[in-house]
Amino acid sequence: MPQTPSATTTAIAFSDADALPWPADDWAAALQPPTVLIADDDGDIRDLVAVKLRAAGYRVLEADNGRTAMSLAVNERPQLVLLDVSRPGLDGLGFCYELHSSPQTAHIPVIIISGRGTPSDLALGRVVGAEDYMVKPFSAADLLRRVERLVPAHP
Repeated sequence: MPQTPSATTTAIAFSDADALPWPADDWAAALQPPTVLIADDDGDIRDLVAVKLRAAGYRVLEADNGRTAMSLAVNERPQLVLLDVSRPGLDGLGFCYELHSSPQTAHIPVIIISGRGTPSDLALGRVVGAEDYMVKPFSAADLLRRVERLVPAHP
């Protein structure tokens, strides 16, 4: 009668879990869609942009003033901020400057959305650290192309 090999068991231990190159909580974040923070005091614009972004596969955070937007940026770490220049509290230019001055949030790209579109406005947006600048009114398709360029919805 042929001999059957004895069953061998291998114990798997997770004692080396601390040696992994990534924290365990990053797994959950990696499974979520990219987050975009919309900071605009105009509720209609926030709603319109939020609907388009959600339909394109993004998670959306919304803020109607600069302080709330900064709190969300620090605590939620979105992958992109869409930022109106004229807002109560902390204006968009100040927000962008503060965001890029902190090591915690300096990596977050910003697209400024403004009704002001002179060459000096665009230059000032670049000076405070914005990666892009859109002038109102804008098309949803153009906005989505620019967002996708900075943060793909489906990496």
